[in-house]
Amino acid sequence: MNRRFNPVDRYLPTVILLTVGLMLTLSAIAGPPYLTDDPEPTDYQHWENYLYTSGVSGGGAYNISGPAAGINYGPLPDTQFSASIPLVSVGGGGTSAATGLGDIQLSVKYRFLHETNGWPQLAFFPAVNFPTGDANRGLGNGRAWYQLPLWLQKSFGAWTVDAGGGAALNSAPGTRDYAYGGWLVQRDLSEHLSLGGEVYAQGPDLANDDGYVALNFGGIYRFNEHYSLLASAGHSFVGDEHLLWYFAFGWNW
Repeated sequence: MNRRFNPVDRYLPTVILLTVGLMLTLSAIAGPPYLTDDPEPTDYQHWENYLYTSGVSGGGAYNISGPAAGINYGPLPDTQFSASIPLVSVGGGGTSAATGLGDIQLSVKYRFLHETNGWPQLAFFPAVNFPTGDANRGLGNGRAWYQLPLWLQKSFGAWTVDAGGGAALNSAPGTRDYAYGGWLVQRDLSEHLSLGGEVYAQGPDLANDDGYVALNFGGIYRFNEHYSLLASAGHSFVGDEHLLWYFAFGWNW
């Protein structure tokens, strides 16, 4: 049986190879508000938290997380524990609108290599997504699923490059395992403002999906060392139609 052509199959390996290649030859911190994450954990015995809303829409359907809380803590050097607890709203695309608790994510970031003149810093950031959302209403996955990414970062002056990716493992009915990866470039324009842009790709996560490749742009404004605003927006240009956005208030201590 001939396999249906998936345009993301052509672009995803190229994106991942470019990100890894650029990182090994070639830094602002990634993660929120971007899809590409970073290897830098929360400082030891410090908290880093976000009150955020994010969303994706396409094909007349939407999925919005918010208000949602992202909580990070550094229990050990080079180690970060994270939790994400969202209120989710879904609807459109022939489905009924619904709002309620979504799937809660717990993750641990471990940085096993620090940045030097010749090497980037690297971290493993596995996550477990627990089925706390009502899958019958479209608010959750219905089963626990897992993410296994590796993230890299290299700095040169006011510029930062983050890259990496991994695999998502999902056994819920109608879903499939998929690969994902991204490449992000940021620049500090001042001590308060950083701007960045990324290319992010994700393989098909549902039986009838094509996956997508998207461009996403954002920024971080730091009022001081404790408080900041973060925002990003983007759109896919290959594969499934996705309009993506993120907005957050962050604080740390």
